[in-house]
Parts: sequence; C-alpha cells; structure tokens
Amino acid sequence: MKNKIITFLIVILLLVLVFITFLKLNKSKTETNNNLTHIKLAEVTHSAFYTPMYVAIEKGYFKEAGIDLEVILTPGADKVSAAVLSNTVDIGFAGTESAIYIYDNAEKDYLVTFAGLTKRDGQFLISRDCSKDFTLEDLYGKEILVGRAGGMPALNFVNAMKNSNIDLSKIKVNYSIDFAALSGTFIGGLGDYVNLFEPTATSVVNMSNACIVESIGKLSGEVPYTAFYARKSYLTKNKDLLIQFTNALNKGLEYTLNHDSEDIANIILPEFPDTSLNDLKTIIDNYKKYDSWLPNPYISETSFNNLVTLLQENNLITTSIPYNALINNLYDQTS
Repeated sequence: MKNKIITFLIVILLLVLVFITFLKLNKSKTETNNNLTHIKLAEVTHSAFYTPMYVAIEKGYFKEAGIDLEVILTPGADKVSAAVLSNTVDIGFAGTESAIYIYDNAEKDYLVTFAGLTKRDGQFLISRDCSKDFTLEDLYGKEILVGRAGGMPALNFVNAMKNSNIDLSKIKVNYSIDFAALSGTFIGGLGDYVNLFEPTATSVVNMSNACIVESIGKLSGEVPYTAFYARKSYLTKNKDLLIQFTNALNKGLEYTLNHDSEDIANIILPEFPDTSLNDLKTIIDNYKKYDSWLPNPYISETSFNNLVTLLQENNLITTSIPYNALINNLYDQTS
C-alpha cells in the first residue's frame, strides 16, 4: 500500500512539473509575441511573382526584425490604396501607380512608397497554339484578353507592343473581362491569347494544353511594378519600424536571387498549398529568367519616371509627378 502511495505522489509531482513547464513556455511565447510590433499589410494579389516577400515571411526575417506581419489579400490596387488611406491597414503592397493617382488628386496625407520588390510586369502571354515558334506578329488578327482598360496589366501590354513596333490596330484587344475572370474565361474558350500572372499562368497551361510564349515585362521595360507604401504621416511616425521592415524584405530578395528555384519553392510552398512543388519551381525559374525582381528594395528615379511617362501617355495623369515627393527609399544602398 505504501509503495502505491509513493508511486501516486511521484506521478502527481511529475504532472505538476509538466504543467509548470508548460506555463513557463506559454508565458515565454506570449512575451515573445508581445515584443513584436503588429503590422497589417494589404497585398493586391497572392502570386509567386512576390516570392521574395514570402521567403522573408517563411524564413522568419520579419519576426527577427521585431515585426508580426499580417498579410491581407485585397484584390485591386484601388482597394489596396483605399485600405491604407482609411487606416484599415498600415502598409499597401500594389503598383506605385495607385499612389500616384492619390497624389494627383491632391490628397493631403498621400501615400509614400518606401520600398520596391518587382521591377517589371509579371504577366506571361499564353497561347492556345503551341504548334510553332511564336513571334509577336502572330498576334495580328487574333483576340487577346488583357483585363480592364487603364489597369497596369493592360497598360504594360500596350507598352510592350509599342516597344516592339507592333500595330495594335491589327489585334483584337479585349478589355471587357475583369482581371480575376481572365483565366476562367480563357479556359472557357474565349480569346486566342491571354495575359496571366503566376501561378495562374502555369495552372492554365496545365489545364488547357496552352503554352507560355512571351514575357510582357521583358518587352515593356522597368517600372516600380509592385512596391510598398504607407500614408505620409504613418511613415513619419514609424520610420524606424519601416526601415526594419525594408531590411527584412531585402534579406528575402537576397535569398531568392542567390539560391536555386527548388530550394526557394520548398520554402514558400506553404504559401501555395494548391500548387505542386514542381510547378512552383518552374514558376520561380520563369521569373528568374526574365529578371523580374529588384536586386534590393531601392526604387530608382529612372524606373519611377518610366511609370509616370506610361501614365501620361495613356492620359491617366496630366501633371508631372515629383520623384522625391512620392518615393522615400528606406533601403540604404551604402550599407
């Protein structure tokens, strides 16, 4: 009987020790989370085009910088900028053109871009006809789905054709399909070509026996295609925090540019549970091939002015937009 009591007491003691250890670990975890600054970020779409940011998330670079990052999918650059202006989120991640429009409309607490990620359009031109080598002249007399008129995907397609001396009047450019419906519409049988981002492009290729024939970004040239911005007042009050954010992002860019696609695909696979590892590797290979990402988060004046010119030529803005007003690079190129 005495041995049973001793055994019982030992079991109780062990349970108490386990419980105390659990409480300490839980307290430590809570304290760690409390030491992180929560930031809400609205992303315009969820795409492997933004691989370096997901690498920074999955590798824990933001947490190392003291940031608990919450990413909220907010389809449409106009909706991203609205979310930032309304204080629904702290940072917007979309095309810099949305910040330009806000500034052009004389908003006092306008959006200031502080870091870049992609340096060109990330669309790929998808064709139904994969039987021969593609040339841009093959677009003549054919229908291509490009998204809404005035949107950056459509603008970059037009610019790509202009740079390649292709006569748009000879192409049936369809602006009537909403961006989110492009892939489904193409799979449904409309259009000879469609412009799509990854991973949707590879998914459509796999589902409809189509093929990727060209990179729109390669033809259109460098612009700050997707970048990070915040309200001017938020940046002023939280500059040190956003510098930490930018440095974490830079680590993601460095890792992506200096490691092979399979390694990177394994890291970001949790971000794309519906995409196979092999497809994700292929997607990353494509973006590496066409030099889609900046070497660091710094946005150059030349790149910004290319975007301003593109918007002016398409009558979307009428004034000259000052680089130093809208771009406040928080990445230190001298470090």
